[in-house]
Amino acid sequence: MQKIEIKAEQFFELLKLKDTSMWEIFSQMIDGNEKEIIFLDNEDKILFNYILPSTQEKLEEDRKEFSKQFSEKLAEFN
Repeated sequence: MQKIEIKAEQFFELLKLKDTSMWEIFSQMIDGNEKEIIFLDNEDKILFNYILPSTQEKLEEDRKEFSKQFSEKLAEFN
């Protein structure tokens, strides 16, 4: 499995500048092979990782599950 390391802060700043979502970027990276995307802080410590699926369909399932979990977490704070 290919491993891709991404500096989280820079990645999310770029998404803001380009007015795009991480899911759009992930969609463009799908090539039929799973990839491990590793998000790093500025000191190269692992913040979290995500296994990019090999199909658009699985990516869409992941996106929906992430959105659901994120909404639930936000509700806990309110």
